[in-house]
Amino acid sequence: MQTEISGRAFVFGINIDTDQIYPGRYLDLTDPADVGRHAMEGADESFVKNFQAGDIIVAGTNFGCGSSREHAAVTLKAVGVGAVIAESFGRIFFRNAINLGIPALICPGISRYVHTGDKLAVNFESGEIRNEATGQTIKAQPLSAYIMNILSSGGIKPLIRQQYQQS
Repeated sequence: MQTEISGRAFVFGINIDTDQIYPGRYLDLTDPADVGRHAMEGADESFVKNFQAGDIIVAGTNFGCGSSREHAAVTLKAVGVGAVIAESFGRIFFRNAINLGIPALICPGISRYVHTGDKLAVNFESGEIRNEATGQTIKAQPLSAYIMNILSSGGIKPLIRQQYQQS
């Protein structure tokens, strides 16, 4: 896995819940391509039209609060989110994202430094986030070696499969 990515920012506010990330009315969909077409639809209906794989979601506090449904993280993976950076996360969403191989970084104050469309360069190991539009750099909590191992394996399930194959 890359330790640094860059992509355009899509900024959301506070308390973006799992139903805004992936509306419950689509829970019967199972194909990742179908699921991905509805990413962030409850918060921004035009998100998928403007989003490109590798782009970055930036949010205020409590991103992913609400339901423990894994669907919210699944839809972000399906659409190709490069990372989610938020001031704080709903605990279960954070773990679901990491388990599915989506980098999730906690960065208090990020909302004050980034606007939709800004290009960001993010280093997961150092936590450094550089806003190439403004030249500003802000520091997020770096991802631990344990989390980096999960992410580099593509998620927790592929990591466990690799570990069993090696033993």
